[in-house]
Amino acid sequence: MKLYIGNKNYSSWSMRAWVLLTQAGIPFDEVMLRFDAFTPDSQFKTALHKVSPSGKVPVLLDGELAVWETLAIAEYLAEQFPEKALWPHDKAARARARSLCAEMHSGFTGLRTHCPMNIEASLPEAGALVWRDQPAVRADVTRLIAMWRQCLDAHGGPLLFGNFSVADAFYAPICMRLRTYALPLPADIAAYVQRVHALPGVKAWIDGALAEHDFLDFEEPYRLSR
Repeated sequence: MKLYIGNKNYSSWSMRAWVLLTQAGIPFDEVMLRFDAFTPDSQFKTALHKVSPSGKVPVLLDGELAVWETLAIAEYLAEQFPEKALWPHDKAARARARSLCAEMHSGFTGLRTHCPMNIEASLPEAGALVWRDQPAVRADVTRLIAMWRQCLDAHGGPLLFGNFSVADAFYAPICMRLRTYALPLPADIAAYVQRVHALPGVKAWIDGALAEHDFLDFEEPYRLSR
C-alpha cells in the first residue's frame, strides 16, 4: 500500500491516516506531495489528480484501488486488518467512536479555521488572542473537553476507548493545535493530550514534521518572524 500525504508540519488530514497506519503497525510506503499551492495548475494538485479524483490528501493506494477521504481510509483499513482492532470491539463503543470521528470530520470549524495545524510553531500569544476574540474556538474546546472526558471516564483511559483506536488518530491533529496555541485545558484533558503526543506513531509524525524545515507563508498566518 501507498499513502499520499502533504507536508507533515501542516497537513492535519494526512496526519490522521498516517498515524493510524503507523501506530497500528500496518506496513505502507509514504508518498509526500509538497504543498506548493492549491491552485488547479499547482504541482501539488497536478500530481494528486493522477491518483485521486478529489485532489486532496490523504489518498491510500492498495494496488489499483484508490481510497480517499480519511473516514473511508479508516473503514477500509479496519476491514482489511480486523486483527488490528482499529475500532472498539464493543458495539456501543464502536458506534460512539464512529460518531466522534464523524463529528471531527464535519465539525470544529472554529478551531480548525483560527488555529491551523503548525507542529513546529509555538504560538501562545496568537492563541491567547484567538481565545479572547473567537467564541467559536471556545465553544469547540468546551465540546472537546466534554466529549473526551466522557470517553476517558467510561473506558478508563489511557486513550479515548481504552486502547488506541481510529478516534485517537482522528483527534491527534487537534492535540497538536491545542499545544501550538497553548489553549487552556483542565488537567485531565491536558494529560490525555500529552499521552497522544507520546504515542510512537504520533511522535514519529512530529519528528518528521520538525525535520522538514519547509515553511510556507500561506500556511502561517500568525508567524511574524522566525
